[in-house]
Amino acid sequence: MTDLTRQHVDVPTPDGTADAYIVRPAAGAHPPVLLFMDGIGLRPRLEEMADRIASHGYAVLVPNLFYRAGRAPVLPDLVARLQSEDRPAVFAELRGHITSLTPDVAARDTRAYVDFLDAQPGIAAGPMATTGYCMGGALSLRAAAQLPDRVVAAASFHGGNLAPEESSGPHTLVGRVEAELYFAHADNDASAPPEQIARLEAALDAAGVRYTSELYAGASHGFTMSDMPVYDAEAEQRHWDALLGLLDRRLAP
Repeated sequence: MTDLTRQHVDVPTPDGTADAYIVRPAAGAHPPVLLFMDGIGLRPRLEEMADRIASHGYAVLVPNLFYRAGRAPVLPDLVARLQSEDRPAVFAELRGHITSLTPDVAARDTRAYVDFLDAQPGIAAGPMATTGYCMGGALSLRAAAQLPDRVVAAASFHGGNLAPEESSGPHTLVGRVEAELYFAHADNDASAPPEQIARLEAALDAAGVRYTSELYAGASHGFTMSDMPVYDAEAEQRHWDALLGLLDRRLAP
């Protein structure tokens, strides 16, 4: 089994300091992967997922994207409250943090996260990858468009609002993308209705982007998150096969 170096770190950004988790194999230099969290936030489950990616030979950074509201978790007892009667109120509060991550804000943060990764020991210079979950799916796609000279692979799992009707959606940026893309859409997901999936795929086809877009039949939004009731073990394993396959094709150590 690969020995891993795990750290909780502080990442300087133009707007403050983002707490984050970074993990990499203990020996050697490894290609970087930027993991964009879901709307629930940085927590042990995401650290477990980062560890699994790192065990395949990658250096993974998972920032707390809500750092402007405080260190993770931004709400006390967050995971437990999401599985209680308090769930609607918690999501209402989280929604404010999610909407505060405008495209301009996210772009500033992404640049800071990449600069931080590049300055760390054990990081291979050159190509990198991004992956994201829930709201992080859109951020993963935006990062690929923002940094086409660096990002060679980008993935989105149960990503929401990837192709809204408005002209500022992430799908409008795919003409800038040089990476190979992978999209896993949850079958039961109000944030990824069929019309948005079709709009996304049409934009990707028009731009000539290399991509795979798959519907995970029977899976619900959040299917990769084992700390949530919507967790789907079969869909999660399919996600690992897709993600690690993408990284090995495009970013093999």
